[in-house]
Amino acid sequence: MKYDQLAKDIINNVGGKENVNSVVHCITRLRFKLKDESKAQTEVLKNMDGVVTVMKSGGQYQVVIGNHVSDVYKAVVAEGGFEAAKPVDEDGGEKTGLFNRFIDMISGIFTPILGVLAASGMIKGFNALFVAIGWLDDTGGTYQILNAIGDGLFYFLPILLGYTAMKKFGGTPFLGMVIAMALVYPALEGIPASGDPLYTLFSGTMFESPVYIEFFGIPVILMTYSMSVIPIIVSAFFAAKLEKFFAKVIPSVVRMFLVPMFTLLIIIPLTFIIIGPIATWASQMLGTATVGVYDLSPIIAGAFLGGLWLVFVMFGLHWGLVPIAMNNFTNPGYDPILALIFAHSFALAGAILAVWIKTRNQKTKTLSAPAFISAIFGVTEPGMYGIALPLKKPFIFTVISSAIGGALLGFFGTTGYVMGGLGVFQLPSFIPDAGIDMSVIGAIIAAAVGMVLAFVLTFLFGGINKNESTEPAAPAAEPEKSKVVAVKNGEILSPLTGEVKALADIKDETFASGMLGQGVAIEPAEGKVVAPANGTVSALFPTNHAIGITTDNGAELLIHVGMDTVNLDGKYFTAHVAQGDRIETGQLLVEFDADKIKEAGYILTTPVIVTNHNDYGSLLTTEAKEVKVNDVLITLDKEKK
Repeated sequence: MKYDQLAKDIINNVGGKENVNSVVHCITRLRFKLKDESKAQTEVLKNMDGVVTVMKSGGQYQVVIGNHVSDVYKAVVAEGGFEAAKPVDEDGGEKTGLFNRFIDMISGIFTPILGVLAASGMIKGFNALFVAIGWLDDTGGTYQILNAIGDGLFYFLPILLGYTAMKKFGGTPFLGMVIAMALVYPALEGIPASGDPLYTLFSGTMFESPVYIEFFGIPVILMTYSMSVIPIIVSAFFAAKLEKFFAKVIPSVVRMFLVPMFTLLIIIPLTFIIIGPIATWASQMLGTATVGVYDLSPIIAGAFLGGLWLVFVMFGLHWGLVPIAMNNFTNPGYDPILALIFAHSFALAGAILAVWIKTRNQKTKTLSAPAFISAIFGVTEPGMYGIALPLKKPFIFTVISSAIGGALLGFFGTTGYVMGGLGVFQLPSFIPDAGIDMSVIGAIIAAAVGMVLAFVLTFLFGGINKNESTEPAAPAAEPEKSKVVAVKNGEILSPLTGEVKALADIKDETFASGMLGQGVAIEPAEGKVVAPANGTVSALFPTNHAIGITTDNGAELLIHVGMDTVNLDGKYFTAHVAQGDRIETGQLLVEFDADKIKEAGYILTTPVIVTNHNDYGSLLTTEAKEVKVNDVLITLDKEKK
């Protein structure tokens, strides 16, 4: 919380959150893309406590923070809500592939409501369970109220999706809600039951549709939009575009009410006449196709989805399946997709349990307990990233066991009837109206088999305390070199081979002025960075262009390869260590393709600085014009004078 006020002040002085298109961060600075840089109070920012300086470069407004930039970034994002509000394709950043943009869109629309969606599904599932075991009567008031709690969200799901979709597409969220309210308006939904149709369209085809009403003589095909997914998302997409158009052409004095009025007057009839029917037919075909693929071989489908689900989660690909599953709950009314992945969290729990019992590493044992509990309740990230993936074999055995569990789920015909919870809380969502049957019992068997199999395989063949360490695999290193290098207290060796330059000669005001620390710069002659002292990797930016090190003697170092190379987004850089790793002098830390980086137009001059230089009495840099790896570069005197 200590950065909350700093975050507020930064946002206010860059012109307010409405002036921010996007914000990212590198290892030392916040990088804003502002709509109007003239609104930013640069001098005020420069003089703020917690801000080193402000720079403008490469179309970015850069607020230099220093070592704590990641914490300040989190506070800035939370205060401004920038991630949640970022429109699709309007952040001014590098464009990604079509598929990645689709995944980003889906995750942005569904993520905000997943918690309450799962909660409603759990209530609905437990209500069905209570009826099945005789605790409740489905005609009683208790059942009816619990059913309303669980079913209300699903019936009015388009309203929630209208809000999140419009927000994701950069429109006004409440407009999306109003569009959805019109779609589920009870008087319109009840028209087909009130009389005979005026006529029928597309007779004799799969799109045959009776017409009960017209809009200015145009036939309107009434569909059931409650619990639907695709129609409101498509409608919100076009509504956001329409709203932006009217915002440009309508005078500001009447914009507040005329923009939403004209947007609604056009998009809602358009949705009823064109968008809704087409989107509904598309969703029906999608549901039919999904179930059709499943029906070809439920066992193969279960093995495929169950085995690869954790892999999908790692790359964010699972978001592409979520809307399909939710669409299936509407048409055909059940979903096999999310049911087939039920065993994966139990398989992971089994692998973690084996590690927990067998490991002699206290750190791993401590992490295993909460990771095991989380996996049982369907939260797999702690166990997957903290234990299974670093140890490799437990992850492989989890995938195998999950695939077998998925195959069993397909064999037993386990199917979901509502969007349920995760882990054990997903089980009630498998109960059909007729009560508990073999498909539900089969789900329990599949989860148990997955868990036991993963436990046995990991316990017997996981290599724990034998061939594999219980820590993440050690990075590539040069142990022979580190053993022969003699390092005196206070000496920082050169992490690169190349020409030595003074910091003042760097074409970057922040480094040149010494604001971030004292040291030297090196013009690299080869693309390798090695450890300049024994210590720990205290920071490694995801793009691998900069690394922070805390030496055993307490020096805090920053090695920043090139100027503005963060914009390469990791291209041409390869890290051989991870944040938190223990390193030895001479160990290979990062490799980079110097020629490619230069061809891309970037300067490779690399500052090597001591960020806590004020803790030392003196800091002396080498007088040599050129250095090789492991030559003495900086000498520190611990005692202040």
